[in-house]
Amino acid sequence: MSIRTLDDLLAEGVSGRRVLVRADLNVPLDKQTGDITDDGRIRAVLPTLGALVEAGAKVVVCSHLGRPKGTPDPQFSLSPVAARLGELLGAPVHFATDTVGDSARSTVADLADGQVALLENLRFNAGETSKDEAERGAFADQLAAFGDAYVDDAFGAVHRKHASVYDVPARLPHVAGRLVLREVEVLSKLTSEPERPYVVVLGGSKVSDKLAVIEALLPTVDRLLIGGGMCFTFLKAQGLEVGTSLLEKDMVETCRNLLERSEGKIMLPVDVVVADAFAPDAAHDTVRVDGIPSHRLGLDIGPETVAGFAAALSQAKTIFWNGPMGVFEMAAFAAGTRGIAEAITKADAFSVVGGGDSAAAVRALGLDESSFGHISTGGGASLEYLEGKTLPGIAALEN
Repeated sequence: MSIRTLDDLLAEGVSGRRVLVRADLNVPLDKQTGDITDDGRIRAVLPTLGALVEAGAKVVVCSHLGRPKGTPDPQFSLSPVAARLGELLGAPVHFATDTVGDSARSTVADLADGQVALLENLRFNAGETSKDEAERGAFADQLAAFGDAYVDDAFGAVHRKHASVYDVPARLPHVAGRLVLREVEVLSKLTSEPERPYVVVLGGSKVSDKLAVIEALLPTVDRLLIGGGMCFTFLKAQGLEVGTSLLEKDMVETCRNLLERSEGKIMLPVDVVVADAFAPDAAHDTVRVDGIPSHRLGLDIGPETVAGFAAALSQAKTIFWNGPMGVFEMAAFAAGTRGIAEAITKADAFSVVGGGDSAAAVRALGLDESSFGHISTGGGASLEYLEGKTLPGIAALEN
């Protein structure tokens, strides 16, 4: 991979230069209070920002948050992120109340060497995500005007062909930040000669979301452990009753085909936790997968499944995990995800947590992040990388 790095840029000298950093600060916010509930993505970009600040750059950070529709929406403001970023950096972060307007221009113009500014949510401008190349390019022109060089440290967004990710690097000298470089190095280990046995754990709600990665991984993995809501479509494909559990009827035949082709590599749950309703206080108990009542729904894998999956993981030398095993946000249905996470930490293996809900689960359950080999910041990006897709943001850095 021929990509220039942050160290290359620092070696050239950045003191007094404006450096535009695309970060992924898309953190979850409490809907009632607006408080950040997980600052993992902010912490992940600190090594890159800290190095630039120390080198005397004028650092202009840009990011998206949530999915506003191309116009300003207060509930998706990056203002609380600016405050938290300032706390973590130990110095105020100057916040622009727009993306490329008067506030952004004056905020950037007023930066002193070693200071940091954060622009408002990029998706408040329709040009960021536009499919129209001219509209996207016009926005990229305005963003690029804020930098003498560009650093992409937003791995969670490199699979998007967006202005700040794909078009800006064509307009400025560009490098990969510390986080993006680390992510690509780690994921390339999984795609080129992983140490065996190689065990993959997939969870989450939908088979359709994971179908491409299952297809890509089946020939290369030794075991594929499937939990989460998606397991019920596989169980249905085996002719089992799944009650009112999450089910993608149009994927049942696909799952049947995958099971037939898997040569026994796919492991499915043998027991699940079923409940009367999708609610934290719903009556629930554990049943065998061939005994799911027609009026109940599965919300977690059961203890026997955890033990079986853990046994497979204990043999592994390489592990990739993407997707929770159940509704971990509800205490009654978190045991499966916790059990699998703990089994991964105990394995004598190089382990990668594939971003998204899995990374959130690690933090929400209070597990030691350092017990995992790597926790990715990009769920969708890491899956698409493993599928072998070209990621627009990486391709733009290679050019």
